[in-house]
This record gives sequence, C-alpha cells and structure tokens, in this order.
Amino acid sequence: MTPSPPAPPPLDDDLQGAVLVALGTEHAAVWVYGLVSAFLPASTASAVTAASLAHRERRDAVVALLARTGVTAPPAAAAYRPPSPVTDAASAAALAAVAEDDVAAAWRAVAERTEPDSGGELRRLALDALTQAATTSVTWRGLAGRTPLVPAFPGDGSAT
Repeated sequence: MTPSPPAPPPLDDDLQGAVLVALGTEHAAVWVYGLVSAFLPASTASAVTAASLAHRERRDAVVALLARTGVTAPPAAAAYRPPSPVTDAASAAALAAVAEDDVAAAWRAVAERTEPDSGGELRRLALDALTQAATTSVTWRGLAGRTPLVPAFPGDGSAT
C-alpha cells in the first residue's frame, strides 16, 4: 500500500481563495474542451485530448490537495457560458485559448501567493500549470488566427 502524501500546510484565506479560483478555471477548461472538440478539425484531436487530460489531472490533484488541508472543493458547474458563440473551428480555437489564458492567470495568482522557498507542492503545481497553459494557448491562438501567439507576460490576463 502506498503511503498518503503528507498534509500540506494550512492555506491562509487569500491563498485558499486563489486556489479555489484556479480550480474553477480547471473545471471550466475541462468543459470547454468538450465543447470545442465538436468544432475543431480532426487533425487537432490529439492536442484536444492532451489538453483536456492535463486539466482533468490538475483538477483532481487540486481536489486531493484541498482535501488534505481539510477544504471541500466545490464541484464543477453543469455548464459554462462562453464569452462569444462557438460556431466554427476558429471560434472554437479562440475559446480554447481563452480557457488556457484564464487557467494561466489563475495559477499565476496562486504562484504569487506562495513562498518561493517554502511553497512546496502547491507552488510547483501552480508554476507547472502556468507554463503548460501558456504553451498550450499558442496552438489555439495560431488556429484562431490571433496574434501575438505568445503574450508578453503569460498569465497576466491581457492575452485575450
């Protein structure tokens, strides 16, 4: 039997709030990939699958981390309202880019609230999520015909 990871230190209210926002963006991203998969070309299927899986795994990791700190994670909403209609591949790719930008911004906020030398598991999760979301958004921005492909400061909320 594999031992459980040690309980992370308790989260202060500010950090806990940021983690819950980040979890919400992960829930939304999973939903978004289900929607956009119906509009994106078959050539993007592996990218859609990989992105969706990454968000599901990160969501599950956050739920587990919160549980170890005694916080009950809120469930995903039944549906989410896209900022604009999704009607074709370009609008689907644009929505995927928005979802990734939202994830990057939320995890950047978590990283900013952790200590570089003592953030541990949560800081690593935040930095990995920020990096992965910023990288993944490049694919979707390109397919949507958006520039710049890479925002100057990923996760600052100004990319879309």
